[in-house]
Amino acid sequence: MKGRYPYNVHIMNTKINTEDSYHSLLLLEELSKEETLSQRDLSKRLGIALGLVNSYVKNMIAKGYVRVSSFPKNRYNYLLTPTGIAEKSRLTYQHLHYFTNLYTTARKDFSELFSKLEKTGVKKVLFCGVDEVAEIAYLSLQETDLQLSGIMDEEKMGTRFFSYTVSPIEEIGSFDFDMVIVTSFKKRGFLVEQLKGLGIAREKICCIKD
Repeated sequence: MKGRYPYNVHIMNTKINTEDSYHSLLLLEELSKEETLSQRDLSKRLGIALGLVNSYVKNMIAKGYVRVSSFPKNRYNYLLTPTGIAEKSRLTYQHLHYFTNLYTTARKDFSELFSKLEKTGVKKVLFCGVDEVAEIAYLSLQETDLQLSGIMDEEKMGTRFFSYTVSPIEEIGSFDFDMVIVTSFKKRGFLVEQLKGLGIAREKICCIKD
């Protein structure tokens, strides 16, 4: 197995290192619209905690990416500086490159994994973890005869994932499945341990890094 998945460590580390820069990119995109906004408005639009938005904005102002004018009721007019516009372009390229690589490699490896599972007699799989990786896994699954029993994620429970409602992991006993597929790189280790803690045998848990 050595060398079979050399990209995975790189992708996982890149994901960790770029999460803050991805939030920065989203924030710069919002600020580039030159609207009068409160930081609470930005928090709701981006789904980022208010305290985190405040930290990002202060950092961008300190770096000279953003100029700000205040208005009554804690609303502000943000303007990207030339340096801020350049940083937004850099981050856009960085994340486009990352997600292109992620899609290409994960799509291939999920396809290989699902093909292998079919050959071993697996019929039903259960996804655990909701992010862009889960979407790639779902697309790969459509090319097989495997059936998706459901998808679980504590942080996203109650939301929709294609035609499925995301369930909490604690409800795993209510699903009929042969194998659990961990469909998040970022939370891979955490999810595996959580599943094991709920009594799921390790050999019933699959990750494309395995």
